[in-house]
Amino acid sequence: MKIKVRSPGSATIINAIATGCGSAFGIKLYVDAEVQLKSGSDIICRTNQDVDTTLMEICAQNVLRKYQVESGLEIKTESNLPVASGLSSSSATSNAVTMALTYALMDHYGMDRVDMGLDDSGILNLGVDSSLEAGVTITGAFDDASASYYGGISITNNLQRRIIRREKWDGQNILIYMPDKKSPTAEADVARMKLLGPWVKLAFKELLKGNIYHALTLNGLLYCSALHFNPDIALDALDSGAVAAGLSGTGPSFVALADDKNSPMVEDVLKSYPGKVIKTHTDNQGTRVISSE
Repeated sequence: MKIKVRSPGSATIINAIATGCGSAFGIKLYVDAEVQLKSGSDIICRTNQDVDTTLMEICAQNVLRKYQVESGLEIKTESNLPVASGLSSSSATSNAVTMALTYALMDHYGMDRVDMGLDDSGILNLGVDSSLEAGVTITGAFDDASASYYGGISITNNLQRRIIRREKWDGQNILIYMPDKKSPTAEADVARMKLLGPWVKLAFKELLKGNIYHALTLNGLLYCSALHFNPDIALDALDSGAVAAGLSGTGPSFVALADDKNSPMVEDVLKSYPGKVIKTHTDNQGTRVISSE
């Protein structure tokens, strides 16, 4: 039995590092994970990207441990989601592998989710646990992980792993700018990012009022200053007609939102910077099984 699961990445509205509360929304860039049970006990991981497979292995080990099962596995991932970019590639990988293996075990043992004792929240949290164990996140990235898992917008308390509000969102055209500059080492900048706390709280309050664009832009500009990214990228996007723009996660990607009329101008100005631009939209479906055979 092979199970394939598709999990979207996400873009940042509020980065949770400064205050513990955050928000993100799903985007139509994906990690696909295919899991097949094998004889023996070896866990074989393959991916189409040049990345360490430790996270995949930890996800698999934690699912097997959860159900007290011993099995060999072959796990394959394919992705068009840029890694180490501030677009939640790790959360998407954790969600995809954890769900795929859970469903593979369900099929193999003829059990349903009630029998397995793991609902959506359980799968999501097991993936977050794996991300923390693998060291690919500072806060557990519960905001990113929940936006990836459920789709749409997720507003969370990461410290409590609690979803404050979740909703579908059509949003605008999404333009993602990926500069040539790599993201700084996040661990080295945590203290600096926490200095932003009082102002990030203001952005979070705007979000709770429904002012998504204001919140995204304020948050993005604040984290630009703390992480030494060029705020002119976001400001130029706003000047060319974007309704919101700012750094996603801890970078290096910037995200800009624009309507159909202004989207070409925003794309042109982003392309004036060295790097590349990806056009996409909001994903409201979240992590889901796309095939089983």
